[in-house]
Amino acid sequence: MKFLDQAKIFIQSGDGGAGCVSFRREKYIEFGGPNGGDGGKGGSVYFEAVENLNTLIDFRYKQHFKAHKGQNGMGSQMTGAKGEDIIIKVPVGTEILADDQKTVIVDMVTPGQKFLIAKGGDGGRGNMQFKTSVNQAPRYAEPGWPGQEMWVWLRLKVIADVGLIGQPNAGKSTFLSVVTKARPKIADYPFTTLHPNLGVAWVDNYEMVIADIPGLIEGAHEGTGLGDRFLKHVERCAAFLHIVDATVEDVVNEYQVIRKELELYDEKLMQKPEVVALNKCDALTPEEVQAKVEAMEKALGHKVYAMSAIARQGIFDCLLDLNKYITRDRAHKDEQESVEDCEQEKTWSPI
Repeated sequence: MKFLDQAKIFIQSGDGGAGCVSFRREKYIEFGGPNGGDGGKGGSVYFEAVENLNTLIDFRYKQHFKAHKGQNGMGSQMTGAKGEDIIIKVPVGTEILADDQKTVIVDMVTPGQKFLIAKGGDGGRGNMQFKTSVNQAPRYAEPGWPGQEMWVWLRLKVIADVGLIGQPNAGKSTFLSVVTKARPKIADYPFTTLHPNLGVAWVDNYEMVIADIPGLIEGAHEGTGLGDRFLKHVERCAAFLHIVDATVEDVVNEYQVIRKELELYDEKLMQKPEVVALNKCDALTPEEVQAKVEAMEKALGHKVYAMSAIARQGIFDCLLDLNKYITRDRAHKDEQESVEDCEQEKTWSPI
């Protein structure tokens, strides 16, 4: 399935049905009076987050979503039928943005979450509603109220526990293929990965979702290379695994370039926990590996792992360290949900 993380669609809720002008006409009832019914309400448009979707590819082939119009009112005080609602299903993690691509309308982060994006127009009142003591036979009714229409952007942000970051060709896709059952494209040239890949690893009987995004280069926040289009996919991650190619001459600079791009894109990303690993260490001598690890640890001020994804060396230590941050993040989220549930219970009180 082709991955698509951004789409623009047109949404239109249904117009309300028109009210009816009608009069009661029965034998022996000379002045039956008005009995025109109201028009039906137009259909509304909803978004719903579902778990079994992971791409916005469906919106490439269908960009217009229009709910049905409410039926017009009828005689004998009959109200028109309501227009059918439309439910647009999107992957969990989808942001709905206004046409300016900056204003976030809603963030669909919970499975089953539902959001009313466009309310259907109300139906017009029939002439029965306008009967008064002065005007007992009104010959007019209201037209239905128009629905809402708008263009919106859908932006999918992958929900993963770990985000793999690093320069192109650092070995991120190889790492993902080794620790999970994902099979991303792997080749010996930059930008082999053109869209995010997801995989699931198991560490100490805990599930860990890992996202591999296309490599970043200097100036990515300004659109250089593949730009910052894919940086949004690591915003929701609990931690980063920063993979640095150990075969380059200046590993510290290689690391700092990526950190600078994260900072320029969003300073909040700098606050996320990070595990740093030198990859492709099997191509170096033990002395060279030791020297580069020490240089990195001196510059960073914390532990740096030496590993080789293709040789499956030093991988498990990285995963154990990452699992520590993920467990902490999940516990924090559970605590927040418990507090929110308690606050909702406090808002109710018996009369």
